[in-house]
Amino acid sequence: MDVLTRLNELLKQNNWSRYRLAKECGLSEETLTNIFRRGTMPTLGTLQIICEGFKISLSQFFAEDEMIEMSAEMKELFDNWKFLTPKQKDAVLGVIKAMKSDTDS
Repeated sequence: MDVLTRLNELLKQNNWSRYRLAKECGLSEETLTNIFRRGTMPTLGTLQIICEGFKISLSQFFAEDEMIEMSAEMKELFDNWKFLTPKQKDAVLGVIKAMKSDTDS
């Protein structure tokens, strides 16, 4: 996958300018200019920041198939999940699995 092509696709899908992307992800316009006009390959860290601006993960960025749309509820869950400790994540998964098994019965 060509990173620049994918970035341009995401700009078009979101109907964003490069200026808007810079504001959304907190990168300087110069950094984005280097990527778009000069064809500089962004570092993984920079690409992660760009993905955060688009509100997608790196895996979604590199997905070959159509991206899965997240509902507002799923996004809220995902956004909060990132701040949980491993023990808290296990507890949440346990509750979800218990709730699911209750509905399967």
